[in-house]
Amino acid sequence: MTASDPVLTPVVGSLYALEVPIPYPMKTVTVLLDAPANGPVTMIDTALDTPEARAAIETGLGTLGLHWPDVERVIITHHHPDHYGLAGVVEERSGAAVQMLDVEIGRGERYWHLWEEWLPGHLKHMRDHGLPQASLDDMGADNRRSRDRVQPASRVSPLREGQHVTLAGREWEVLWLPGHADGHLGLWNAEDSVLIAGDAILPRISPNVGLYAYTRPDPLGDYLQTLGKLEALNPARAVVGHHGPVMTGVQARARELRAHHHERLDFIAAEAGREPRSAYDLSLAMFNRELNVSGRRFALAETLAHAEHLRLLGQLYRTWQEDDGVWLYHA
Repeated sequence: MTASDPVLTPVVGSLYALEVPIPYPMKTVTVLLDAPANGPVTMIDTALDTPEARAAIETGLGTLGLHWPDVERVIITHHHPDHYGLAGVVEERSGAAVQMLDVEIGRGERYWHLWEEWLPGHLKHMRDHGLPQASLDDMGADNRRSRDRVQPASRVSPLREGQHVTLAGREWEVLWLPGHADGHLGLWNAEDSVLIAGDAILPRISPNVGLYAYTRPDPLGDYLQTLGKLEALNPARAVVGHHGPVMTGVQARARELRAHHHERLDFIAAEAGREPRSAYDLSLAMFNRELNVSGRRFALAETLAHAEHLRLLGQLYRTWQEDDGVWLYHA
């Protein structure tokens, strides 16, 4: 290996973490590789379909004496493109079984197969909450670029919360950790106190918790419950999707993220109390800085998740403004 090659970080036993390059601000995404003496060769998450990601994964596999056809099982933490993008490629090259939490298959994974049909609804959702037409046009093009980097699997088998899977000769409990994605999966090994967390918790940034056209109605409420679950687990180590691959201090970080979201809830309530505004206008106040097309989409979705959480709690309400064709939030 050269100094520029990706490095395999030991997690436990035969399980290793590989940081794979992605063209996003996070720079890398964590792909896990497990090659036990007995049991299936497993990949957890697959990165985005780019030449750089393919090369990095090939190097990681090669370091373990493996090639693409050796992979027998793929477990996906959630359907976002930087975690799911190469799943169909691995399936095609090796015949690997691709697994995902059952909750994620029905919406998130299905989104990639019905993308052309669902895109108009996705864009209408953003328009209804105030995104300007010029930004909508840019967002449609940006979404298309992301779609081109995802090769979905042809068959996905469900995993269910409470089920157990074997990795590195150990039993891991399947967890449902919604919020960042409706069907976000985690894997918990109590014996070693290790959590495979995906993007459910991150050490340097707050995972995006956004309300989109195809998501559950209260992703922020879901995520606050997930943070409580992570706090109670209190793992000694967590393998995370970005800025890792391994972090400690999960319990303290979960408390920080809860406080962060409550501060944002207070901010949204105060801003909507000053004057009725769309979620887009509220997002300009909450994310008061220059953002690219993707960043502005995430900002709107996250602001909307907070506004809708407050609405469902009865602390805000919304009305339809016919002239502009947008929802306005009121205190």
